[in-house]
Amino acid sequence: MPRGAPANADRMKLFIGNKAYSSWSLRGWLACKQSGLAFDEVVLPMSTPAWDQAQANELAPSGGKVPTLWDGDAVVWDSIAIIDYLNDKTGGTRFWPQDLVARGFARSIAAEMHSSFTALRGAHAMNTRRTIPTPATEAVQADIARIMELWAQARARFGGEGDFLFGPFGAVDIMFAPVCTRFMTYQLPIARFAQTYVDAVLAHPFMLDWIAAAQDEQWVIDKYEPSATA
Repeated sequence: MPRGAPANADRMKLFIGNKAYSSWSLRGWLACKQSGLAFDEVVLPMSTPAWDQAQANELAPSGGKVPTLWDGDAVVWDSIAIIDYLNDKTGGTRFWPQDLVARGFARSIAAEMHSSFTALRGAHAMNTRRTIPTPATEAVQADIARIMELWAQARARFGGEGDFLFGPFGAVDIMFAPVCTRFMTYQLPIARFAQTYVDAVLAHPFMLDWIAAAQDEQWVIDKYEPSATA
């Protein structure tokens, strides 16, 4: 059994950070929900003894990162890796478009979300408990403009009659879900069509469950609260 493996490995176990703040945890959790497979979630509140202890145990294989998914002897971390692992485990029908052209575009914009938009992510940390109207800097506006471009292309070319970027809810919506929460939290300016999409993401049952759970968390981390700039 790998180092740090949970003692009871009968069900998948997903280790995540605070639901109020951890955008990458949200992605991993949505992937597990979208898979339809049974899993146990373990919330490790950041900056607490439980978090510190997990660094040397369940999170050790990932270098202390969340989300980390344990599935028997398999350990997977990084949100896209978790999506792809669960996609393989469920037969390739729940996450990515079946059409090759659509799937190529979907993977490209999911990867761009994974590696880019640092201005938006740095200036507007995820906080699903607050509404904090905040002006967008020029760099953030540039990130938003690029996101609007990607969303418009996806919706026009592949959205069809569905509510999400490629019709049904899937991997790309999972990757952009924390961005949707940022647009809500900070009241950032977005296109009208994009607001319809954001509303659909935030109204998804998985998102409603996550946000409701975040409201019940008692932990507060000052750097992610209104006075934070990063």
